[in-house]
Amino acid sequence: MSHVPQIKIPATYMRGGTSKGVFFRLQDLPEAAQAPGAARDALLMRVIGSPDPYGKQIDGMGGATSSTSKTVIISRSSQPDHDVDYLFGQVSIDTRFVDWSGNCGNLTAAVGPFAISNGLIDPARVPKDGIATVRIWQANIGKTIIAHVPMTNGAVQETGDFELDGVAFPAAEVQLEFLDPAAEEEGAEGSMFPTGNLVDDLEVPGVGTLKATMINAGIPTIFINADAIDYQGTELQDAINGDARALKMFETIRAHGAVRMGLIKHVDEAGKRQHTPKVAFVARPAAYTASSGKQVGPNDIDVLVRTLSMGKLHHASPGTVAVAIATAAAVPGTLVNLAAGGGTRTATRFGHPSGTLRVGAEATQANGEWTVTKAIMSRSARVLMEGWVRVPGDAF
Repeated sequence: MSHVPQIKIPATYMRGGTSKGVFFRLQDLPEAAQAPGAARDALLMRVIGSPDPYGKQIDGMGGATSSTSKTVIISRSSQPDHDVDYLFGQVSIDTRFVDWSGNCGNLTAAVGPFAISNGLIDPARVPKDGIATVRIWQANIGKTIIAHVPMTNGAVQETGDFELDGVAFPAAEVQLEFLDPAAEEEGAEGSMFPTGNLVDDLEVPGVGTLKATMINAGIPTIFINADAIDYQGTELQDAINGDARALKMFETIRAHGAVRMGLIKHVDEAGKRQHTPKVAFVARPAAYTASSGKQVGPNDIDVLVRTLSMGKLHHASPGTVAVAIATAAAVPGTLVNLAAGGGTRTATRFGHPSGTLRVGAEATQANGEWTVTKAIMSRSARVLMEGWVRVPGDAF
């Protein structure tokens, strides 16, 4: 009986922020997968272990959550004044689908370290000790991100004392600047608020009419008030992810919000765009116990935020949603801003299921249009394993 042997592909398994994924240099991929298309998608799905009808990704590198079913392709940049191009693929767990519609803000923290360690940055621009500045072109959304990567004795520093809620161990801090974070989405006309309003009445069949702030910043996100859907904003994953009715409600909200944002033309198309937009619900500060057992008090945070990602409540916060939170909080009158107490603010600390996160953004208004020049946050990153990933030779 004939069989097709496995092939091996150079790869690095990395944690970035509160996510982890498989990183590749574009040049290391099989030739058929070096260009976008069916072969690339099939290869990445097989690497991760999807589609898996059991929802476990046992036969691949994925971890059966939206935070761990991720792939990244890095190459020397095709854009002037940038070091690398960063392409992110969110792999569906149980369906045959790779979503290329948005960025992963958490894995962004690992892009600079990966690029330096894999020889994709001009050595003259990398100090032996100090901070290396890596100029990243985020190819999914066409945006610039600046990563500030610590270097020690000529190597990327990965260990340190920076603590990030949602990550068990401390590591070295990587500061990220998301420049002009308003996402350029088809149908959104480049506007940070694609409907033209800071708050809309979003009609959702079977749910009702909800106040919603719909924003394109970091990643397209629909913010709603927690009390409008009978939540407190202090919920942890188990309160929602085991509730089929709740998950169906959030997906319905997401689909109708996507139509209003101009991201899709009909709600039936939402299933083909699982990664974007995100749905998040917000509330005024309140005390709760984070998933780690850490006590979060109302004075520790400015606002409560819970985010749905790939159909489930996220265990912390997608990094791109953190950018959306920072941006929306900086604009007086959005639901995020109002839940945080209103007024003008340049920094916001929000509570998520794993703890808290501080993010910053500065908003300005000109001719009735709001703009944000950059959003800032800190994450950490670490190589977990490097070498080769193996897939059956007929997998793509």
